[in-house]
Amino acid sequence: MPDPSPLSPTSPHLRGLESGGWSPAKLALQRFQQHRIAFASVFIVAVLYLLAAGAEFFAPYTPQSRDINYAYCPPQLPRFSIQSGLHVLTMRVSIDPLTFKRTYLEDPLQPIALGFWVPGESYHLGGLFPANHHFLGVKPRPNQLPPTALPRFYFLGADAIGRDIFSRLIAGTRISLSIGLIAITLTLFLGVTIGGLSGYFGGITDTLIQRLIEVVNAFPQIPLWLAFGAALPAHWPPLTTYFAITLVLSLLSWTSLARVVRGKILALREEDYATAARLLGASHLRIFCRHLLPGVASHIIVVTTMSVPAMIIGETSLSFLGLGLRAPVVSWGVMLHDCLNLPTIVNYPWLLMPAVLIVLTVLAFNFLGDGLRDAFDPYTAK
Repeated sequence: MPDPSPLSPTSPHLRGLESGGWSPAKLALQRFQQHRIAFASVFIVAVLYLLAAGAEFFAPYTPQSRDINYAYCPPQLPRFSIQSGLHVLTMRVSIDPLTFKRTYLEDPLQPIALGFWVPGESYHLGGLFPANHHFLGVKPRPNQLPPTALPRFYFLGADAIGRDIFSRLIAGTRISLSIGLIAITLTLFLGVTIGGLSGYFGGITDTLIQRLIEVVNAFPQIPLWLAFGAALPAHWPPLTTYFAITLVLSLLSWTSLARVVRGKILALREEDYATAARLLGASHLRIFCRHLLPGVASHIIVVTTMSVPAMIIGETSLSFLGLGLRAPVVSWGVMLHDCLNLPTIVNYPWLLMPAVLIVLTVLAFNFLGDGLRDAFDPYTAK
């Protein structure tokens, strides 16, 4: 028996309407919950932004904390036993006197006990509130050394100067995700404003804006990113460079959203309710914001969600090549800058952990965008 069409009363898209009717938002939420991968992606994105918000608390150490004695220390995987509880094994290092190569060996007789909500290095949460407790860290014993003198552990290994990669990954989450969020906010403003003007007024305004979009799209994005990144002065402070990178990514990414908004506004401005509003004397701003923009909201949400990964990859690419953010700023791209040397990657593969997190984040946003697109369009072909 053939499946019912999306418009038939027995269609799963319209199920529940017979019992009083569902609002479009509730119907979209119900469809989104059926997209299991997209629904799981919501939790992944939420966890990432939670880590970004409380990076100082969730990271065992501050991003610049180092111990040169543990340079390139391999990952210490957490373990659990009845005697020691949650712990990692102490790493003993030996240095070859001829080649100066470091060799790390686990010492099963010296476990390092771990605990939750333990004192550690002092920090300012969000740069405002002083604190010294961390979500996870070395568990101090009674009458033991102060937190700063406790043994160190490295879940994901250490870099060339003994900095904890796990802590730096969490700290870099704040920079990389916030650049994507701020850049997409600027892109949203430019795309909706310029695309809305193009679609609403039409005529010469539409022609000029569309030619501008074609000129911007004619430039290859990656070389243009590199050109803008190389133009940024090296002496700029990190905060200025941060906002400059955000502005560059926004100025090159608004065109796709503008075309989506323009196409929908062209169709909606001829609807009866828009014509009635014009005849009643409503202003152009009221017609656009009150009557036309809500009809484009679902498309804006989908395009915005699927554009965030492009922003993150753009920042990562520039920082990886040394043309974006630079140390001491910590971002995923800055961390990957240490992987330019192939022998380093071969000998210390844990330095590539930021790439794993980038892939996970990009996939989560892409699946989230797919789920939102299916949820807001009840007639999407499966």
